Amino acid sequence: MESELREMKNSPNGMKIEPADRMSALPTQFFAKLVGKANAQIAEGRDVINLGQGNPDQPTPPHIVKKLQDSASNPLYHKYPPFSGYSFLKEAVAERYMEDYGVELDPATEVAILFGGKTGLVEISQCLLNPGDVCLVPDPGYPDYWSGVALAGAEMAFMPLTKENGFLPDFSAISDETAADAKLMFMNYPNNPTGAIANEAFYAEAVQFAKRNGIVAASDFAYGAIGFDGRKQVSFLQAPGAKEVGIEFYTLSKSYNMAGWRVGFALGNADIISLINLIQDHYYCSLFGGIQEAAALALTGPQQCVADLSATYERRRDVLFESLDAIGWKADKPGGSFFCWLPVPEGYTSEQFADKLLYEADVVVAPGVGFGSHGEGYVRLGLLTSEERLREAVARIGKLGLFGA
Repeated sequence: MESELREMKNSPNGMKIEPADRMSALPTQFFAKLVGKANAQIAEGRDVINLGQGNPDQPTPPHIVKKLQDSASNPLYHKYPPFSGYSFLKEAVAERYMEDYGVELDPATEVAILFGGKTGLVEISQCLLNPGDVCLVPDPGYPDYWSGVALAGAEMAFMPLTKENGFLPDFSAISDETAADAKLMFMNYPNNPTGAIANEAFYAEAVQFAKRNGIVAASDFAYGAIGFDGRKQVSFLQAPGAKEVGIEFYTLSKSYNMAGWRVGFALGNADIISLINLIQDHYYCSLFGGIQEAAALALTGPQQCVADLSATYERRRDVLFESLDAIGWKADKPGGSFFCWLPVPEGYTSEQFADKLLYEADVVVAPGVGFGSHGEGYVRLGLLTSEERLREAVARIGKLGLFGA
């Protein structure tokens, strides 16, 4: 980012463009470099298997696509939509939360429609944090949490996620001083990148920690529909008192293979929802009405497609780990999400190991250090390709002889 800004300032095109200071404060997009490396190999004609991505590989279910096609002809939707979105979509997500989690939401005051979950994760920092304020962030964690904090001019205090603690933050390890300074805390289960899951007891503890210290809790529930081994994922909002201290972010991107549709929600505390709606009034004029109608159908229509998708990822997970076991690469299976968190063999950093797999096996994985310093020693693999390609990827890695199987 800094080199790009220097080039802008030294542009030969005439006027010198001076970016705002906040642009220099933005974190480096680590994964842009990863994509560049992979694309360079592909451009050379290499058969690259990309397991480093987080982009769902299956199409949106046909009944949802058909609803968009039909609703696109409605002239009402060719006009500006209501600033905070159509009430029928808010009612639909409230209905889904009641059916799936037993959580009651007031569509009018406890639901905000987002341009994808990522947008809300960045906006909440701008709604709540002033320069110098502290935000508790999981490490490793989704890098866009960092982006929102940087844009707010705030500071991050990292919560280490370790294997020994099930990749859950240890609230007792957070100092009294840090807890007193913190105004916002991010949580994400099922977790990206580790695939770890959380239970009711963890969320009850999180609510009490947030309430005790005056911290807003923000739960990133993007992978909430993806659970394995017969487990149903737990929503933060199921915890007693959750709506008093925070909100949850939910998205259709993963549940319904609608990543490109950009439909997400913030759900919970009415005061926070009001702030998110307010900031979005200044940025957007809500989603195209046809997309909102199709999204409402996704939420209220047949849910077998969601169960089938989760089953697909579980089959892929099991195929991957069977293949990993055959080459001697030992790791714990994820309990949710479509990511697997695998230890790097001795003698390599996560980035060195990822480069070795790319250049010697034509397999892309994401280095753990890109998710934070406690991600060092791991790589993230995605279950976003066919079982055949997963087997092929592991077979290629096995030929490198790194695990002594």
